[in-house]
Amino acid sequence: MVLPFALWGTSMAAMAPLVVSGGPVLVASLRLLPAGLVILLALPTLGRRWEVASTDFAWFLVFTIVDACLFQTFLARGLSETGAGLGSVLIDSQPLLVALFARSLFGEAINPIGWLGLMLGLVGIICLGAPPDLLRNLYLLGKPAALSTLWNHGEGWMLLAALAMALGTVLIRYACRDSDPVAVTGWHMVLGSVPLIAWHVFDKSSFLIPAWSPFEWGLMAYASLLGSALAYGLFFWFANREELTTFSSLAFLTPVFALASGGLWLGERLQVLQWIGVVLVLCSVFLVSQRRRIWEPSFARQSFRSSANS
Repeated sequence: MVLPFALWGTSMAAMAPLVVSGGPVLVASLRLLPAGLVILLALPTLGRRWEVASTDFAWFLVFTIVDACLFQTFLARGLSETGAGLGSVLIDSQPLLVALFARSLFGEAINPIGWLGLMLGLVGIICLGAPPDLLRNLYLLGKPAALSTLWNHGEGWMLLAALAMALGTVLIRYACRDSDPVAVTGWHMVLGSVPLIAWHVFDKSSFLIPAWSPFEWGLMAYASLLGSALAYGLFFWFANREELTTFSSLAFLTPVFALASGGLWLGERLQVLQWIGVVLVLCSVFLVSQRRRIWEPSFARQSFRSSANS
């Protein structure tokens, strides 16, 4: 279950230089279309059905718009203005949102240890996502910085991508009630790439085909075939079967791979406050994923002591 997040983390580092030279819309479309076609062509080999059930079609369209069109566009736009390491940590704030959605929609339990983990994660995301000037002004009670800096630095786009991905993780269950989750993943990538390709073709401010080197095309192929086709196929297959809160919390492992690959390939470095945010986020995923193992023995011991004293 860890493989999708490792592929996503390294793909973030691969995509970072491409969105600068090729544009976020082109990179988003190239990440979707080839990956979707590969998944669909692999379905017969995997012994899976091609079709999306008519009973799932309405939810499938919503899932396609949110998880393909919006998520990939927000991700590529944010990645063009943030580094691979920081961008990955911001996008992987989505397990916090998934946990809240899963609690409301599917009744998944979040005990006090889980809530503590979610709160730590929120603090970590603030340390990572807010511009240093904004945090400094708040801490010193100085003149507030403009909230528009969130968008100027790309963090706001990454947080929108996190929201879109969290919604997509929940919507996959509705889109796959009578359909194969791998087939739904492939079709939503292909159809979701169509408006992005049209947007890029009619955008006169960018080149139709970027002048990438063979190495850069190799990075794009890696981000599409492994970072999308394989990673998303596995992710949505697991998301349709596993407990959403626990499984999605593994997404916090993605920054570990992104920070390592971004540091090695791109020379990216985080500031001290951002490293604190990384530590808080990783503590958060540990507490959320292990909430039952930590809470239940402790709660049982407390109950035993109370009954013994009485």
